[in-house]
Amino acid sequence: MSQSLGLLLAPGAGADRNQAALVAIDDAATAAGCLVVRMDFPYRKAGRRAPDRAPVLIASVKDEAASLASRCDRLVMGGRSMGGRMCSMAVAEGVGAAGLVLISYPLHPPGRPAALRTEHLPRLDVPCLFVSGTRDAFGSPAELEAATAMIPGPVTHHWIEGKDHGIRGCEATVSAMVVEWLSELGLDGTS
Repeated sequence: MSQSLGLLLAPGAGADRNQAALVAIDDAATAAGCLVVRMDFPYRKAGRRAPDRAPVLIASVKDEAASLASRCDRLVMGGRSMGGRMCSMAVAEGVGAAGLVLISYPLHPPGRPAALRTEHLPRLDVPCLFVSGTRDAFGSPAELEAATAMIPGPVTHHWIEGKDHGIRGCEATVSAMVVEWLSELGLDGTS
C-alpha cells in the first residue's frame, strides 16, 4: 500500500544526501507520516566534487521522482540550494508534483545579482515554500520576493533572521517550517 505523500530531497552542490538540513527534514517529515527519499546526484555517486551540467542533474531528479512517485499518492520535491533549484526546473519541465520545498534557493551567484536563475519560475504552477536566511548572498529577501512573484502557484516565504546561505544551526526550525507547510496544504502523510 502506498503512503499518501512522498517527499524527494536533493542536496546543495557542495554536499550529499546527508546534509544536516535534509536529514532534519527527513526525520520530521517521516515522523509526520511522509515517505522521504534523500537523493545524491550522479557526480557525488561517482566521487566527484564538481556538479554535472543542469541537464544531467535534472535527469537524475526526474529518475528519482519517478521511482518515488510509484510508491506514493502525491509527490513533493525540493531540497537545499542547487538541489531545490534542479527539482524546481524538473517540475517546470513537466514532472508532476504537488508542491516544491526550496531551502536557500540560489537566485543568483553571490555578487552577481543580474545573473538571475528565474527563467523557469513562470512554469511553476504548484505551491512553493521558500525558506532562506535574511543574509543569503545568493538572494536577499527583497530579490527573492520580487523573483517569486512570477510564479503562478501559491508562494510561501519563511525568513530566518540573520542567517546566511548555509542557515547552519537552524535545522530544527527549517524542518518544523517544512512539516507545518505540508500540513497546512493538507499534504502531510496522514491526510
